[in-house]
Amino acid sequence: MGLTHQSTGSSVNSGELTIVRTTPEDRVIALAGNPNVGKSTVFNGLTGMNQHTGNWPGKTVTNAQGKYVHNGKNFILVDIPGTYSLLASSVEEEVARDFVCFGAPDAVVVVADATCLERNLNLVLQILEVTQQVIVCVNLLDEAKKKHIDIDLDELSLQLGVPVVGTSARAGKGLDLLMDAVEAVSFGHPKTAQISTPYPQDIEDAISILQPAIESKLTKSIDPRWVSLKLLDWDDTLYGSLATYLDTDLMKDGEVAEQYRKAKEFLRLRSWSDESIRDHVVSSLVSKSESIYHKCVRLKDKAYNSRDRKLDKLLTSKATGIPIMILLLGLIFWLTIVGANYPSELLSNLFFGLQDQLLLFFQWVHAPEWLTNMLVMGVYRTLAWVVSVMLPPMAIFFPLFTLLEDSGYLPRVAFNMDKFFKKANAHGKQSLTMCMGFGCNACGVIGCRIIDSPRERLIAIVTNNFVPCNGRFPILISIITMFFAGVAALPLQSALSTLMLTGIIVLGVCMTLFTSKILSKTVLKGVPSSFALELPPYRRPQIGKVILRSIFDRTLFVLGRAAAVAAPAGLVIWILSNITVGNASLLSYCTSFLDPFARTLGMDGVILMAFILGFPANEIVMPIIIMSYLCSGSIMDFDSLEQLRLLLVNNGWTWLTAVCTMLFSLMHFPCGTTCWTIFKETKSVKWTALAFALPTISGIAICFVIASLARLCGLV
Repeated sequence: MGLTHQSTGSSVNSGELTIVRTTPEDRVIALAGNPNVGKSTVFNGLTGMNQHTGNWPGKTVTNAQGKYVHNGKNFILVDIPGTYSLLASSVEEEVARDFVCFGAPDAVVVVADATCLERNLNLVLQILEVTQQVIVCVNLLDEAKKKHIDIDLDELSLQLGVPVVGTSARAGKGLDLLMDAVEAVSFGHPKTAQISTPYPQDIEDAISILQPAIESKLTKSIDPRWVSLKLLDWDDTLYGSLATYLDTDLMKDGEVAEQYRKAKEFLRLRSWSDESIRDHVVSSLVSKSESIYHKCVRLKDKAYNSRDRKLDKLLTSKATGIPIMILLLGLIFWLTIVGANYPSELLSNLFFGLQDQLLLFFQWVHAPEWLTNMLVMGVYRTLAWVVSVMLPPMAIFFPLFTLLEDSGYLPRVAFNMDKFFKKANAHGKQSLTMCMGFGCNACGVIGCRIIDSPRERLIAIVTNNFVPCNGRFPILISIITMFFAGVAALPLQSALSTLMLTGIIVLGVCMTLFTSKILSKTVLKGVPSSFALELPPYRRPQIGKVILRSIFDRTLFVLGRAAAVAAPAGLVIWILSNITVGNASLLSYCTSFLDPFARTLGMDGVILMAFILGFPANEIVMPIIIMSYLCSGSIMDFDSLEQLRLLLVNNGWTWLTAVCTMLFSLMHFPCGTTCWTIFKETKSVKWTALAFALPTISGIAICFVIASLARLCGLV
């Protein structure tokens, strides 16, 4: 049966989170914890490949479910969003709170970071107020050992009144012991001594006034003391969730309403305001956490995090933070540019060698020539180009980017960029989604889910396309190399290409900030929201796991979507270039029609048409340009950039054409995959249209200004 309203007396966010139990003996385990404590590592270590992801009903917040068999018993693990508190201040925290409080899991595993246990205990104490079916997993013990932090797990268990298990999930240590404790708690043994956080006497007295009236209205799975406290410390989102899961409004019950009035009056007469109630509740939890921490943790080295502090002074300072960030970005691009050349050439030789075999096969089966050309020279050739050009850079860029993420550096990027996005009335986390867009704008759009504010999330989605994705790198790199870096000596060409590409990226970031500011002052007015950004400790990245995860979760996923749209695009391109009316193809008519407008932008009709036909996948823009100039009827490639440069120059390209083409590549409509992703995320044609139009209008305007100025100054 599923974890539904019928099976548990509750549903999640007015929808149903279907967790399929294969037998009544299956146990549903919630995996909770602060962000950056290794919760997902614990989840992945236990479930392996027996997991799937989706969205919580009615929310653009990802959930992950996985199965695990321990001692012959089935466990279903639910990796809920990371949260600092059950006092929800974001969609993710609201989802986490509702599942713990109302989803009726058989047990809750709270993962805590051994290197900063005191802060993590705050969430543990809050969850213990909701349920005693708790196991505390103190993770990252290996990191704590390196920092000479000694934790008495037995004393911690005694203080909390629940089982405590130490793990080093990245090394797979302690996970079996953790599941032993999960099995014991979820199957009802052993029972532990219940503890609760003491609050000021006035608040305790007010709880005792309200609790008896509440008790009879709740199911056994919801703690009446906790509900009474939350009603006194009023929280609109929690009250709405409580009404949803109970299918009733408690405050409309006469007895509850009367006792609530008496409890609030009792507090008012003693000068307790709503703000002071919450302040004292929070301070009581902090004091309890601090007390437990000092009883259980011993620091052998008081300066255990001095290395992290020294690095942060360098990587997050006003003087060096941004320059180092740009240098690291440039290094990643340089490695991507240099490293992608050879595998791309190998793949190209492989796929286009296979093309010859396919042509022989179609001749052998006596297929019509038009069908052979359409399928092989149209669909297959386009697909081969996309894969050979797109796969190597992604296979290098994504692992490098993931290594920065795994090492703990990316939150520092958000910290450095936060002040700039705040000035643009946007969200600091937008810098992370912007970085994700370098690999794939569709991934960047999905990543905007981490932004809590709907207004700021829309700003991040609409502006994500201003940073070039992996598919636009080939045309940018090739133009830079042919028309600008080629003038330098051979050893310096890669460095100059990297420098110019980094400059273009910085321009894209500036345009992102500028358009975010415009949007926040016009169609998406508002004040930037505050958020808690934790800077996790620096860690040595797990290179093997990073490479596997980035290739399978990102590279192949994005490549598959690109291939899915590139194949039909190849068919359309072949039809346009091979069907003739009079003495010219349909493609020639289209380029001639667009040519006058394109000339005002410093380009020509062939280039503009290539961008339009490249809507399914940016990787095919340059091949379409080559094909159109050669009138070949199928996508073409050249053996060297010098050959390509001569072709472009012979067809009227100048330095201005190269500059405007690069700028339009940076600023034009998102690809088909990204547009579809934007629509799926926003559920709105209006916002998808704005995300399509905004970069396109910006690109047209900038190209027009630069082309006009160049002509006025006589530079072309």
